[in-house]
Formats: sequence, C-alpha cells, structure tokens
Amino acid sequence: MIMDVFMGARPLWAVLVSIPAAFLILASRNKPNLREFWTLAAAVLKIGIVYSMLPAILRGETLSCRPLILAPGIELFFRVDAAGMLFAALASALWLLTSVFSIGYMRSLHEEHQTGYYASFALCLSATMGIAFAGNLLTFFIFFEMLTLATYPLVVHERNEEALKAGRQYLTYTLISGQMTLVGIVLVYLTAGQGNFIPGGFMGGTADGPVLAVIFLLLLAGPAVKAGMMPFHGWLPAAMVAPTPVSALLHAVAVVKAGCFGVLRIIGYVFDPGLLLEIGAAKPLALLSGITIVFASLIALTRPNLKQRLAYSTIGQLSYIVLGAALGTSSALIGSFFHLFAHGIMKITLFFTAGAIYTKTHDLDIRKLSGLGLTMPLTFMAYTFCALGIAGMPLAAGFISKWNLLLGASESGQWGYAVILIISGLLACGYLLPVAYSAFRGERDPDMSHIEGEPNLWTLMPLLITSIAALVLGIFPDAIGHFYSLARIAAENILTGTY
Repeated sequence: MIMDVFMGARPLWAVLVSIPAAFLILASRNKPNLREFWTLAAAVLKIGIVYSMLPAILRGETLSCRPLILAPGIELFFRVDAAGMLFAALASALWLLTSVFSIGYMRSLHEEHQTGYYASFALCLSATMGIAFAGNLLTFFIFFEMLTLATYPLVVHERNEEALKAGRQYLTYTLISGQMTLVGIVLVYLTAGQGNFIPGGFMGGTADGPVLAVIFLLLLAGPAVKAGMMPFHGWLPAAMVAPTPVSALLHAVAVVKAGCFGVLRIIGYVFDPGLLLEIGAAKPLALLSGITIVFASLIALTRPNLKQRLAYSTIGQLSYIVLGAALGTSSALIGSFFHLFAHGIMKITLFFTAGAIYTKTHDLDIRKLSGLGLTMPLTFMAYTFCALGIAGMPLAAGFISKWNLLLGASESGQWGYAVILIISGLLACGYLLPVAYSAFRGERDPDMSHIEGEPNLWTLMPLLITSIAALVLGIFPDAIGHFYSLARIAAENILTGTY
C-alpha cells in the first residue's frame, strides 16, 4: 500500500527531492564533503525517480497527481507526458554531471559562497521539475517564477558590482515578462474556463481571433524572455558574469530550456499550430525566430570572450526550437523537441570546456587560447566535436534535430527558413571552429606558456561524458533515455490531440 502511494506520487517526489537537499546543504556549511554529498545524493535520487517513469511514458501512458486542491479549478496539478519526460530526463541527468563539474571547478578556483551556490542549484532543479511536470498553467507559472528567484543568487554569485548589475537586469527582464504571462493565464481561465494542458490545445473557439492573439502574446512573454529571443535577450549575455557552471545551468539545463519548453507547451497544449496560423501569430513568430537565429550568430562572430560567444550562440540555437514550434509540421515539432535535448547536451559540453580552460588559464580571451590544444587535448577534442555538432555535423546529436527542422521547413513550404538554418550552421562554424583550429594549430601565447596538462578529474570527466553522449546519440538517438522516441510521441500527441 505504501509503495503504491509512493509510485503514484512520483511526479511530486521528483519535484520535492531537491528541496530538503537544499536545507541539508545549508546545514552542512562548515563540512564541504558532506555538503557535496547531499548535492550528489539528491541528484542521483532525482534521476532514479524521473527515469523510473520513463517505461510508462514510452508505452503511451501518462502519470498524474494532485497534491493540493484549493478550489475547483485552482490546484497544484502534475502530469507526466512525453514532452515533460524529455525535459525532465535531460535536466535531471545534466544536474548530476553539472554538480560533479561544479565540485572540481569551485574547489580549483577556491570560490566563495559555495554553500549558497549548491543550495540554489538544488532549488533550481526542483523548479525545473515542476515546470516539466506541470499539468496546468497555474502550476507551470508557480514553478516558472520559482526558477527565476532561485537562479538570482547564482547570477550574482560573485557579489561584485558587475554581478549585481547583471542580477538586476535578469530580474527586470524575467519578473516583468512573468507578470505579463500571469495576466495571460488569468485571461485563459476567464475565456476557456480551465487551464489544464491538453495535446492540440483548447483555446480554439473560445474567443475572437484578435483576443486570442493578445492572450497568446501575453502567455508567450515570460517563456520568450527566458528563451532569449531578440529583442528580449539582453539579460543572457550579461548573466555570463556568473561562474561557468552557472552559465551551463542557464544555457543547457534549466532557465533558457524552461523558456523554450514553455513556448512548446503554450503552442502545443494551450493553442495549437493550426490555430496560430488562423489568428495570424505563426508567421510573425517564425520570422522573429529566423531574425534571432541570424543576428545572434553574427554577433557571436564579434565576441572575443569564449563565454560571451557561447552565450550568443545559445540565443540563436534556442530560436531553432521556437521556429520548429511555429512551423508546426510533424518533422518540425520532432526537431524542436529533440533540439531541446540535443542543444542541451552539446552546449553544456562547450560550457564545461570553457570552465575547464578557465580553471587552468584564468582567462577566456579567445586570442590567448592558441596552442593549448596540445597540452589539453581531451578538453579541446570535446570542444571541437560539440562545436561541429552545434553547426549540424552528421554523427552528432545536433544533426538529427536540424535535419528534422529542415524537413519541417520543406513540409510547410517555407524554404526561406531552410536557407536560414543552413546559413546558421555556416555561421556556427565561423564563430566556434576557429577556437579549435588555433588551439591545435596556433602558436602558444607567451602568457600561457606555464599551462600544462588537463584539468582535475572532477572537471574533466563530465565534459568527456557529455561529448561521448552527443556522439552516441547522434548515431543511435534512442540509445540513452529514448529521447528521439519521446520527441516523436510529443509531436504526435500535439498533432492528433490525444495522449
């Protein structure tokens, strides 16, 4: 009986497990080994809970629980479907690897405020699980805002003026846009009478086209800002002042992915791609995505700092996901969902490599990294492979998602976006591969002549694991976690209107 209760409430436990871990981490402030044990133990437990639900989701089932009902229609509602499982499986696995990387990074640099860092990290992952498994708009909003607040201490981790300024900018962008989303949620409940996520959406016929367009724009505000869509992207490059593991969290695990996931939820489970075309919202959204892809890539070419270059790369790459959702065809939706995963695994590798380099050099000026590939070959080989994957090279996970997005553009007859995707891949080669080329073929900078050897094992192992995973899943996309099947099931659910 107890086991049945536990199994039925697994979505709730997946969300909650990080919260007591955060308090245990705070209580272990003066015991670093114990503090990091709680971090790793919670990450392993979260993975176990999340992945225990995977077989049922692959069979086409959904899992749900309602831990809190305040009034009819006002409830905390968790439901695990293919879309949520894909996001949760990615985030939970990467939390463990990011935690391992963080131990090596933070100890190597003797960072201050480590206890608050690990505690905030745990709360961020609790919020991320809540977003992934939210069964209605109200639950989604609660955890969406919780993620904003939990991430703030990480952005201002250094506690200097630059970090505090970045934190203020982050809160300004995300809290204002979040309140706009709240207004949209209220309007959804007023017009439709409910806010539960339903495959294929439920807003059709509830109001006139212009009213629906306004509601859609309001709902999209918070997710679009977190996803870094232009011109609402300014907070993201500024947040790069945070430690590199935080950058990895922002770009690959939680915040920006939560924004993209929110866009997919709104388009596929509140509205639907056909309704967006009907109310005239699909084409402007696709156009904005295309503009963001190109301009972010062009800006990345001009940035001499590696983390800043990766930040603008993320802004462009995330709009692939939004573009696929706006196109709304089967292949485009599969590409969007799979890119949620593929970009995460490749981009976190790139940030891990940036962090590994920084622990050795204390500098991320691209011009000073020349020749380091010969002394840090494993680090720069991982960087090179995932840089090629971001550009869409075959045999990397990114190729599969981008291939589906290209098919989606052709299915919708919008070949211009196929051209944009190809141009984006070429631009990615332009801003990522010169770093690898100069690392292996360039002359060593005199200031870096003392650098020898790879980073410590805690820092090196996570980036090797994620780069190998990007290769394996580029060849066998269902080999680990069945991510491609989850993407396909999620797309089918939206287009058929059924779980």
